[in-house]
Amino acid sequence: MKNIVKIKSKFSLIEFGNIHASSLAMLIEGRDRSGKIGIIVDENTHDYCLDHFLTVHPKFETAKIIMIPAGEENKVMEVCSQIWEVLTEYNFSRQDLIINLGGGLVTDMGGFIASVFKRGLDYIHVPTSLLGMIDASIGGKTGVNFGCFKNQLGLINHPKGIFIDPVFLETVPADEIIFGYAEMLKHSLIRDKSLWEEIKIINNDQDLLLKSILIKSIKIKVDIIDQDPNEGGVRKILNFGHTIGHGLEGYYLGKKNLAHGHCVALGICAESFISMQKGFLSKREYLDIESCIRRSFYFIAISAEEITEIIQVIHNDKKNSSDNIKCSLLSGIGSCIFDQIVSEKEIANSLFHLNLLASSIN
Repeated sequence: MKNIVKIKSKFSLIEFGNIHASSLAMLIEGRDRSGKIGIIVDENTHDYCLDHFLTVHPKFETAKIIMIPAGEENKVMEVCSQIWEVLTEYNFSRQDLIINLGGGLVTDMGGFIASVFKRGLDYIHVPTSLLGMIDASIGGKTGVNFGCFKNQLGLINHPKGIFIDPVFLETVPADEIIFGYAEMLKHSLIRDKSLWEEIKIINNDQDLLLKSILIKSIKIKVDIIDQDPNEGGVRKILNFGHTIGHGLEGYYLGKKNLAHGHCVALGICAESFISMQKGFLSKREYLDIESCIRRSFYFIAISAEEITEIIQVIHNDKKNSSDNIKCSLLSGIGSCIFDQIVSEKEIANSLFHLNLLASSIN
């Protein structure tokens, strides 16, 4: 277990470091030797990560490899149904195991597929993207999209283990690293001002992927999940940037196909703007956030007609209640408040502001 960092969690075994030195092999040895293992991958992790992963344990050589198509447009029930048919053909039982090897799409879908099939198979996450390592694989949220609405179908069911090995980041394109950076910024803004000061000026992958920074970001999410696993209270602050971010991602799905992390970054900027307009966040703090987002992400032109339609998508966000749109907003850098009712006008103004930023840059 040399060089393995165990991250304390109430709900899952979480280890950071060389996966060959982790306790994954022991976990496999401790299961029924006759049990089956299914490894869910997408096209990318099949090509770039699977061979390395299969060397972790001899039993992986005989595992059933199940590939889902890459791309957010494939995060749908139809693809899940195809995988359930495959699991049925392979005669998987409730005593068998699913391992999800991939980024956020694979961990979200794979967790959902395992949690629903025969009322629940054990599953393990091996995240391969930065976004997956620091955010998507942690917390037990599983889900798929329904139409243009993000993660409308799903449940909370924690994996048995999460094994985070930075070696897989060597297979990830540079823009995917930046998309994960958006979630890292979110973690710092809602909970850790010192981490914000440390990462807001990072402009290269090597600094961003320092072990100390990755672990700090992971621990922020784990600590919040441990306090509120079912999102009844403080866990909602993890949604900062996601109400508007998911609205943008859902609306542009099939049009511009903006990546999740990119939309979260734009959502962070927009919801920080609303936080400032409501008097929760100082102008100086807002401009600090805006400057950081502008350095790493490009802004998109959003027409008045699109703003109206994006707001309609946001109205169907799963975090809303009683026809009220609710956001988690900043009450200062490093501090966040949840269940804040936001008007259509406030959202429209924030989107107009994003459009102005796009115009000023272009």
